[in-house]
Amino acid sequence: MPTIVQTLARELDKTEEHVQNVVTLLDEGNTVPFIARYRKEMHGTMDDQTIRVLADRLQYLRNLAARREEVKKAIEAQGKLTEELQSAIDGAETLAAVEDLYRPYKQKRRTRATVAREKGLEPLADLLFEQSAQTPDPLFAAGAFVDPGKGVNSAEEALAGANDIVAERISDDAAVRGRMRELWLSRGEVLSSAAKKEPEDSVYRNYYRFSSPVGKIAGHQVLAIDRGEREGFLKVSVETDRELALSLIRRFVLKKPACASTAFVESAIGDGYDRLIAPSVEREVRAALTEKACEGAIGQFALNLRPLLMQPPVKGFVTMGLDPGYRMGCKVAVVDGTGKVLSTDVVYPTYGERQKRECIEKLKTHIKKYGVRHIAIGNGTASRETEAMTVELLRELGSGSGVSYIIVNEAGASVYSASPLAAKEFPDFDVNLRSAVSIARRLQDPLAELVKIDPKSIGVGQYQHDMPEKRLSEALDGVVEDCVNAVGVDVNTASAPLLARVAGLNAATASGVVKYREENGSFTSRKQLLKVPKLGAKAFEQCAGFLRVPESDNVLDNTGVHPESYAAAEKLLGLCGYSPSDVKAGALGHLMERLHSFGEEKAAATCGVGLPTLFDIAKELKRPGRDPREELPPPVLRTDVLEIKDLKPGMELKGTVRNVIDFGAFVDIGVHQDGLVHISEISDRFLRHPSEVLSVGDVVTVWVKEVDEKKGRISLTMKRR
Repeated sequence: MPTIVQTLARELDKTEEHVQNVVTLLDEGNTVPFIARYRKEMHGTMDDQTIRVLADRLQYLRNLAARREEVKKAIEAQGKLTEELQSAIDGAETLAAVEDLYRPYKQKRRTRATVAREKGLEPLADLLFEQSAQTPDPLFAAGAFVDPGKGVNSAEEALAGANDIVAERISDDAAVRGRMRELWLSRGEVLSSAAKKEPEDSVYRNYYRFSSPVGKIAGHQVLAIDRGEREGFLKVSVETDRELALSLIRRFVLKKPACASTAFVESAIGDGYDRLIAPSVEREVRAALTEKACEGAIGQFALNLRPLLMQPPVKGFVTMGLDPGYRMGCKVAVVDGTGKVLSTDVVYPTYGERQKRECIEKLKTHIKKYGVRHIAIGNGTASRETEAMTVELLRELGSGSGVSYIIVNEAGASVYSASPLAAKEFPDFDVNLRSAVSIARRLQDPLAELVKIDPKSIGVGQYQHDMPEKRLSEALDGVVEDCVNAVGVDVNTASAPLLARVAGLNAATASGVVKYREENGSFTSRKQLLKVPKLGAKAFEQCAGFLRVPESDNVLDNTGVHPESYAAAEKLLGLCGYSPSDVKAGALGHLMERLHSFGEEKAAATCGVGLPTLFDIAKELKRPGRDPREELPPPVLRTDVLEIKDLKPGMELKGTVRNVIDFGAFVDIGVHQDGLVHISEISDRFLRHPSEVLSVGDVVTVWVKEVDEKKGRISLTMKRR
């Protein structure tokens, strides 16, 4: 049998040595970001996502190995573990296959077959199931088992009991189970219909008469059907060709030539299939479809979350956050370039013309007093009216004001504003005002603000509330961790929630860093982190490279170079004729040319590091304190607004991708309602999924395809008309 490492190497198409190194590093307690960034020579430059896949699969294979041993011990305790069975269990590649093999030996609840065995009918079942030339007529053989004292009053009752035993035996056969599962997955049909004779119109109307092959049904369809069934709108089943299934089982069970008990066994096959196999396999198939759909949805959610978190920040500008609303008014917060709150207010632009005028005048005062450059408007209730008011405000300020606005996805803002974290951060602020602050800060630094919110509440996926919570949290937390560490964190300005996402730190140590900072002033070096209580050598090793200390005298403390590689970085600078002061001055424009002239491999050997680490060091030295998000296209800031009635087919627009789903992408084009680009309208080439070419936050050019003003639907295309 291949080892776990060999299996992982084959599945991931990596060398066994690299896989073994990653397994060892994980077992030693190293974090995924640390392994991905600072141990590249050991794993052949796998990225963080590949390492997470490896870690997940490693856990599954270890669980599988442990379950194999448990099953073998349980069967051995019954004295029934043969060499053949042991070999089959050792060769089982999935947990389902192991459970199939264990099924005949598993302690069962009381079944019809259990009752028949208690009546002493198992020898009859064995005799008839043998199907030998000497097998007597079943009814005649059953006569010997009539025993009123045991509740067997006739030969027919004895045969019925034997049938129950044989039917269960066939159902428990691992080979039969495996073949039936394959059949249902390859030839099954998912069917759904309305649960009521006269169904009401609902979001599930497309599934009132729906069918799809099991192998072709889309994940979003599975999740929609599951929810429709739970909510009582749909009846759902999975069916397959019964005659084909029975013929396949006969090949496993019936012996040739036919004998006196063949018809009896054939009848037991039909009973076992209808009563035991089909319902069980149907449940398994539906569970497998749901699991696959959930994994797909979680994967898409993670895929959408990454670019959302990595949106380019609009830093250094005074920003006004507007949290729209009707009854409670529009909440206003002005924050400075660092996110510090300068003022708050509540205005009522939807209460009538007079109140709208008052709102505009109040906001003008805030803008002029504090020098507001950008206005961030939440996209929730009353966003459309607030946007229209903002455009009117900007027109009155004039084009020379330099003020612009953007619609910000406010998903999760209300969750954050009511959280203990927000209460601690803004104890004197009303819950609604906290939300306005969050919206303003989301424009300034999306990552720093969004890490304060449970990723599940950010809302860039489908059916997230139907997902297995633990699995979803693990996947999304991994994305957040990877993004935070890819960007790096300023140890002197970062909040505790942001620090807690740094590799090697947790909520307790992050709070310790903030407390130390408050009590002792700003950190002046990375080494100083070792003075933080409970932040030991291992945690320092994991986190140090991801924390930036701009105030440090050592310029390397403000780069992604790990302290363990400082000596190598200094040697590299010397080899190329540079000094640390050149790094500070940003004067390393010819570093790569000089490195190439010296010889990369020779330089790596001289510096005592591998080539991947050498190139990473050189990249960091060229741009100390760099933010990788700044290399992405900036968000679209607007000064005017469109209404849905202004849209005409063929109109060209710039927009921002807000969500990517199985059947397309939703794009913000400056109208209150996002437009849908169907997957067929994204590209001229065939796409299996929109995420092949689109990510959340992408700025794209679209053309209006169709507008349904009454229903508020906008169809867009990315194919040039």
